[in-house]
Amino acid sequence: MKALRHALSILALLIATAATHAADPSGVWQWNTASANGPIETKLTLALKDGQLTGAYTNQFGDTAISNAALQDAVLTFDVVRNFRGQKYVVHYRGTLAGDTITGTIEAPGHDGGQPVTLPWTAQRHRPAPTPATPPKS
Repeated sequence: MKALRHALSILALLIATAATHAADPSGVWQWNTASANGPIETKLTLALKDGQLTGAYTNQFGDTAISNAALQDAVLTFDVVRNFRGQKYVVHYRGTLAGDTITGTIEAPGHDGGQPVTLPWTAQRHRPAPTPATPPKS
């Protein structure tokens, strides 16, 4: 009985560790957002440390820290806040993390205070190419 409890404890720890690792969004994410002037290349750098999710958002309009970032049950949410013509402009992101892909939606303010615009969003985690091994010297 004691061995069974020990085995179950180890199994629970392994499952918890795997679930935490599987849902870790840390890394560099890239995507293009459609606009009237063509695609906007976007990069998001995320870090999950001690349960705290932080990140930086970069596109042709510059860099900014994300706000209200959260990850719950593989659902990632965050906001990007910018100033546009003297007005605060908040874009909401919501997506589901599955491996190296986030799929979800972007909700941006409507033109001249109109209805918000919702766009599909798919981001890919950028994995740097592995460094080739140095051949042994003869």
